[in-house]
Amino acid sequence: MTAAEGASPRVLIADDQTLIRTGFRLILTARGITVVGEAADGAEAVAEARRLRPDVVLMDIRMPTMDGLEATSRILEQIPECRVLILTTFDLDRYVYTALSAGASGFLLKDVTPEHLAAAVRLVDTGDALLAPSITRRLVERFASGAGAAQDGPSAHAGLAALTPREREVLTLLGRGLSNLELAAELTLSEATVKSHVARIFAKLALRDRAQAVVLAYETGLVRPGGPGAGSSPGR
Repeated sequence: MTAAEGASPRVLIADDQTLIRTGFRLILTARGITVVGEAADGAEAVAEARRLRPDVVLMDIRMPTMDGLEATSRILEQIPECRVLILTTFDLDRYVYTALSAGASGFLLKDVTPEHLAAAVRLVDTGDALLAPSITRRLVERFASGAGAAQDGPSAHAGLAALTPREREVLTLLGRGLSNLELAAELTLSEATVKSHVARIFAKLALRDRAQAVVLAYETGLVRPGGPGAGSSPGR
C-alpha cells in the first residue's frame, strides 16, 4: 500500500538496537515522514506490521527470536502491498540476496545519511526499487550461483513462456541493470513504450519491482554472472 499522493509514508522500524530505532525515528520525523511503530525483533515486526499496516518497513537482518529474512517473507505474504527496506552493516551481506528474492525492495547500509534514508523511504513507497540495478546485480553475481541460478540456459520459470520475444529481451536488459532511458536507447523505443513493456513483465511474472527483476533474470539464466553486459551499466 503506497501512501496517498502527497501524503507521508507510514513507516515501521524493526531493529534490535534501541539507539538505531530512535535515531531513524528522529531522522524520518524531522523530514515529515510518519513513524507509526517500532519492533525489537522479527516476530514483533510481523505482529506490528499486521496491526499497523505500514507503507514501508525498515528491517534489520540480524535480530533475535525471528530474523529479518523470515519476518520479511511473512510480512510480504500477509501484506503484499507493503514495502520492505533491508538494513545491513555490509554492502555485500549474503543475506541481502535472500531478502531481495523474498520480495524486499532494496537495502540500506546502517550508516546511511539522513537525507538518503528519507529519500529511500519515499522512493520505495512509490512502488519503485530503492537501489540501482547495478548494486543489486553486484549482489546477485556474487551469490546467485549458490542459490540455484540456471547454468545451462534459461530455465522454465512459470511466467517466462508468457513473455513475448520483446518482453523477454527487455527483461534480459533489466537484469543487466539498464534504466528505462537506457533501455529506450538500446532498443530504439520511446521511454513510454519501454515503461509499458516493463509494467507488463512485472504483471506477468508477479514481480514487485526492478530489484526482483534483476534477481529473476539471473536465477533463470537470462543473464549470467560475468556474462555479456553484466556489470556494464551504472544503473539508475
